[in-house]
Amino acid sequence: MKFKELFLKANNQLEGSEKTGKSRIIRCSKCDCELSVAKIRKNNFICPKCGHYFSVRARRRILMLVDRRSFVELDRDLKSQNILGFPGYEDKLQKAEEKSRENEAVVCGVGKISGIPCCIFSMEAKFMMGSMGAVTGEKITRLFEYATQNKLPVLGVSVSGGARMQEGMISLMQMSKVSAAVKRHSDAGNLYISLLTNPTTGGVEASFAMQGDIILAEPGARIGFAGPRVIEKTLNQKLPEGFQLAEQVKRCGFVDEIVPRDRQKSYIATILRIHQGGRS
Repeated sequence: MKFKELFLKANNQLEGSEKTGKSRIIRCSKCDCELSVAKIRKNNFICPKCGHYFSVRARRRILMLVDRRSFVELDRDLKSQNILGFPGYEDKLQKAEEKSRENEAVVCGVGKISGIPCCIFSMEAKFMMGSMGAVTGEKITRLFEYATQNKLPVLGVSVSGGARMQEGMISLMQMSKVSAAVKRHSDAGNLYISLLTNPTTGGVEASFAMQGDIILAEPGARIGFAGPRVIEKTLNQKLPEGFQLAEQVKRCGFVDEIVPRDRQKSYIATILRIHQGGRS
C-alpha cells in the first residue's frame, strides 16, 4: 500500500461501528436524541438537533482538513514503552492501542490544505485521553524539525488530558522538548497554527498547544491547565458559568478565533495563503 492511500478509509469510531456490525444509530450525549451515523458524518460530526460536537478521531480529523490523497504519515511505527516499570502500564498501552487502533496518542505527517503543503499533527483522544508521553513528544518534535528543514508551516490539532503520569518526569520533559522545537521553527520564519479541541488541558495546554502564532478553537472546547473540579476544591468556591470554555478563553485573549468545524479547512487555508504572500 502506498503512503498516500493510508487515509482513504477513515479510522474513527463511527465508521468502526459499521465495520463491526453494530447499530448504526448513536445517541447524543447532550440532547439524548438518537441519530444515524450517516447523518452525523454528513454534518461534520455535529448533532443537527442541539449542535453538540462529537469527538473526532485523529485520522478522521486529518481527512477533514487536508486535500484528498495528499497526506503522507511520518513515524507511524513509533510506540510507547514502559520505561519506568510503572505497574500495569503495558496493559494500559495494549488496551489503548485496541481502543484507538493507533500506536500512540498522535498522528503526524505532511499533506496539502487547498493545495498548500503543510505539516500536520492530530492528537487521538481514544489513546489514553491524548495524554503526552515520551513518544508523543518525540513524534511532534520530529514533525517540527521536519517542517523547519523543509520550510513548511505546521497545523497542530490538540485534544489531551495532559502529561502521562505513567512516564513521570520523562513525560513532563516533553513540554520543554516540543516547545524548543516550536521555537526553532518560529525563529526560521515558519508559521504554526494551533487548533484546540475539547478538551485541551494539562501539560499540552501549558506548552505547545498555546504556542501557535495563531490559536484557533472549536466552539465549546474546554481549555485550561487543571480541571474545574480541582480548581473548585482548591479555591473552595464555585466557578463562574462557562469557565475554561473556548468562548471565555477567547474573551480573556488566549484564543484568536473560534472556528466552527465546517469552516475550519477554508479558514486555515486562508491563513496559509496570507502567510505565503497570497500565492495559491
